[in-house]
Amino acid sequence: VQLVESGGGLVQRGGSLRLSCPASGFRVNDYTISWFRQPPGKEREGIANISNNDENICYPDSGKGRFTISPNSAKSSVYLQMNSLRPEDTAVYYCAAQCSVSILARASAYPYWGQGTQVTVSS
Repeated sequence: VQLVESGGGLVQRGGSLRLSCPASGFRVNDYTISWFRQPPGKEREGIANISNNDENICYPDSGKGRFTISPNSAKSSVYLQMNSLRPEDTAVYYCAAQCSVSILARASAYPYWGQGTQVTVSS
């Protein structure tokens, strides 16, 4: 199982980015896939989740109305579309996979992680 995030970068306030998380060695719809982020000096937080049957799409308060998680049609990648970005969204973003529960779980429940991609939002 391998996850490799891409799509991060520098964007101005109000801009958009789409992060990608292609899956290698497994099918996306066999796992619960979640996006986490870790701002500088802070703990890692879960921001979006999609279960193995595309249910339980969850956006905690920080992402509601601005972030959208979705798989591609081949179920080989998961995307995180981020709109109306704010400076407080600056963080390293990670995708993670687990097959224990279908909900967004705490970070320690995920055995598979990507290496992270940096998102920086300037004011």
